[in-house]
Amino acid sequence: MDSEQLREYGHRMVDFIADYYKTIETFPVRSQVQPGYLHNLLPDSAPDHPETLEQVLDDVKVKILPGVTHWQSPSFFAYYPSNSSVAGFLGEMLSTGLNVIGFSWVASPAATELEIIVLDWLAKLLNLPEQFLSKGKGGGVIQGSASEAILVVMIAARDKVLRTAGKNALGKLVVYSSDQTHSALQKACQIAGIHPENWRVLKADTSTNYALRPELLQEAYIDGVETADSFNMNAYKGLLTNFDCSLLWVKDQYAVTEAFSANPEYLKNKASEANLVVDYKDWQIALSRRFRSLKLWMVLRLYGAETLKSYIRNHIKLAKVFEQLVSQDPNFEVITPRIFSLVCFRIVPIDNDEKKCNSRNLELLEAVNSSGKLFISHTALSGKMVLRFSIGAPLTEQKHVKEAWKVIQEEASYLLGK
Repeated sequence: MDSEQLREYGHRMVDFIADYYKTIETFPVRSQVQPGYLHNLLPDSAPDHPETLEQVLDDVKVKILPGVTHWQSPSFFAYYPSNSSVAGFLGEMLSTGLNVIGFSWVASPAATELEIIVLDWLAKLLNLPEQFLSKGKGGGVIQGSASEAILVVMIAARDKVLRTAGKNALGKLVVYSSDQTHSALQKACQIAGIHPENWRVLKADTSTNYALRPELLQEAYIDGVETADSFNMNAYKGLLTNFDCSLLWVKDQYAVTEAFSANPEYLKNKASEANLVVDYKDWQIALSRRFRSLKLWMVLRLYGAETLKSYIRNHIKLAKVFEQLVSQDPNFEVITPRIFSLVCFRIVPIDNDEKKCNSRNLELLEAVNSSGKLFISHTALSGKMVLRFSIGAPLTEQKHVKEAWKVIQEEASYLLGK
């Protein structure tokens, strides 16, 4: 590592990224390339000798960027937001520069202690119960994704029960969820060894806006449903913190550490042996972990809680605008009331023909996305193909929402006129 080369190349890379953001609206939002396109553009083997940064960046412009779907585009409305910000970027840069592997407290004390402090800050901002704070039995940890967080708490819950019921009771463990639950739960069940027939999926419908009805839970004889042992949210989806940064809080950290603790001789140290510190390696699947709390800390300090609240409220406001636009067009309908900054809508069926309606909405989806002017995604609700308009990109303004709606209307008019 040559510090002067880092300074020179770093400046050029920051300029490159800044120019990318400055021109991001000139790119098709969804990549328009075909599968395998890059194999025809890059050599079959790695170079034997160094190339210049200019050569690499030229290839990024000509060969890589055409194959990028631009998640930071102000016209990206698909899936869910993946926030980026100056503060998040700087925190990520600093984390990469320090490049610590903070699996235990002794491996980098600041990495562990900052994570504890920042997760407590966020828990208080979210008004989580005190049991989730680090001052008691609970606490927070940053995972790579919600999928990892779900798997961690699933295994912790499984082992907590099996310690009492015995290992042979694995086949009796049952998991309940809504049919709207993220597919990550199914993966977690598979990995945790939950028998497929013991994953009970409960149907949700329009009567509760696709939330689970209390009576459904009662019919399933779930006890203790009023209490939650864990809480998870993704800071990279709405808190201007670059991916990856998934926040998990638990009320009983020992349930997690009992399931994930491993202490080979080479990792033993006085602080850990005396139970004076937190070792986050025992809160996750992997041993190694990044200094993720740095970027979250920088976001909270450089923007402050009030700015973050305003940021979220602005996206909700924009979603209300889009919801109104959809509601005013007789060719469309809002399928579920807007939730935060997500609007689910579709072209209305003609002559109550749901099959044709589903096909028409999928055609509209492809037409809109192929235009390159915006990117939306879809889902299925009660057998209906529904279009999802999710607002959350940092650069999105009201003009982008209205321009997107205009494109949707134009493509719909063409389809309905065929």
